[in-house]
Amino acid sequence: MTTDEKLQHFYDISIESAQEDAKKLLDTHEAALEKTFEEHKETKHRQAEAELTAESDKLKRDFNKEVSTQQIQIKRKFSAVTEELREKLFQEVAEKLERFKESPDYLSMLCRQIKEALDFADGDEMVVYIDPSDAGLSDEIVRRLDQKGFAPTISKEPFMGGMRAVIRSKNILIDNSFLTLMNDEKENFHLEV
Repeated sequence: MTTDEKLQHFYDISIESAQEDAKKLLDTHEAALEKTFEEHKETKHRQAEAELTAESDKLKRDFNKEVSTQQIQIKRKFSAVTEELREKLFQEVAEKLERFKESPDYLSMLCRQIKEALDFADGDEMVVYIDPSDAGLSDEIVRRLDQKGFAPTISKEPFMGGMRAVIRSKNILIDNSFLTLMNDEKENFHLEV
């Protein structure tokens, strides 16, 4: 082999060896870049999922907050309408009670309530009060009950009708006044929906 051939052979082997080393280095570098790229993709994917979860949670909280606000507003409106209906209902009841007071049944009811109170007192001293608006019925009540020495007392405070009686010796108040009965009903009234 001539020197030129030997040099050519040496050159070819050197180039081939350098190309193999370069290819290995390039493959190693490419593998490292590929690994870094995959890690970067995974990190970005996790970040995107975390952001998506956080945004989803925020939207749920905002939605729940809005729903809660709407529920409170609906409850307030419902409560206002309920109160308005309640007041209207009891206004109608008060008007009907006023009309009832003009009927003969009212006087009969009043006499019955007073008679029951007198029977309950069983001879103990009792003061029977009637509403100031019923002062004109006083004589008729006395006539109908026909109780010796009995006369109802006209109350200084109006109570819409009915009667109240006090038996001081027993510390008993009998309250059949329309005002008390209506207030009790108002307190216990619940509108069923």
